[in-house]
Amino acid sequence: MTLAQLASQPANPPTETPFEVGLIGFGYWGPNLARNFAAHPDAHLAVIADRSEKRLEAARTAYQWAALKSDPMDVISDPAIQAVVIATPPETHRDLAIAAMEHGKHVLVEKPLATTTADAEEMVRVAQRCGRTLMVDHTFLFTGAVRRMKRCIDDGDLGEVNYFDSTRINLGLFQSNVNVIWDLAPHDIAIMLHLLPGPVRTVSAFGACHVHSAVENIAYITFRFDGNLLAHLHVNWLSPVKIRKTIIGGSRKMLVYDDMETSEKLKIFDAGADLARTKEEAYRTFVEYRTGDILIPRLDKTEALAAETDHFLRVLRGKEELVSGGNLGVEVVRVIEAAERSMRNGGVPVEVGG
Repeated sequence: MTLAQLASQPANPPTETPFEVGLIGFGYWGPNLARNFAAHPDAHLAVIADRSEKRLEAARTAYQWAALKSDPMDVISDPAIQAVVIATPPETHRDLAIAAMEHGKHVLVEKPLATTTADAEEMVRVAQRCGRTLMVDHTFLFTGAVRRMKRCIDDGDLGEVNYFDSTRINLGLFQSNVNVIWDLAPHDIAIMLHLLPGPVRTVSAFGACHVHSAVENIAYITFRFDGNLLAHLHVNWLSPVKIRKTIIGGSRKMLVYDDMETSEKLKIFDAGADLARTKEEAYRTFVEYRTGDILIPRLDKTEALAAETDHFLRVLRGKEELVSGGNLGVEVVRVIEAAERSMRNGGVPVEVGG
């Protein structure tokens, strides 16, 4: 049974004792994580920690059975807790995740994994040393559309992948401590690295500040892979419309993923271009465009975060291979750091080490 089928099954009483789960952070994203872990039959949301009394009061109203703590170490040091979910600002991820793993906990941490490649790599090393699972909350990887796109590419339906073009723009929410690349780009970079073959070799980025003098609100990023494979990403906080669209072009077929669509999020185009020769002029070549059918596949409609929660718990049971692990989290941070270095140096290409 596939992940999508499992996620869509009705909740049944667990055949094994549920995992005791602690959540650290009940701000913007924490309540969504809490809702999904509380609803899963293989998890018991036992404790929630947040330094804000107002947020703890909201947690108390929603999850009356959960213990509430103001100090995250009360969750990490609790011997009954088996898994810790971290939904705090990125600069806190490293210390909280390492402490949790060193206390024997499995960890699911909100994206990005860390704010530097060095910190992200250290988190992976600790996970390996402690024998703990470290998973990054790259939620979009668990959408029905991205899962179907992954299958299309892995099965060779697109042929050779030529390009990846993505746009993620909206009006606000402006951040004061991170630029638009760190805020919006992790989503699309994670999707890109998850779907495309081979590592990113170089990154070139341009950005500009229009509202805050030190924080870029718009950026254009180009990624070069081996061969002729190119990727491009546009992120922007200052757009009058909200767009979440990705186009992937292959030699045989092309994909268009529009996350703003309600019912037709993914379209598969039997379209492309080939070199053709005329019979009259054997040595003259021209481009012959090919347009065929458009397939709108039926996608699994399970909430992505519910599918991700189920996957995390099944990984802990040894029933599935980790999809969004620490190594992917490291690569996302590494690529973002390269993009930021390029942007600071006028867009010069920066090699992505690894």
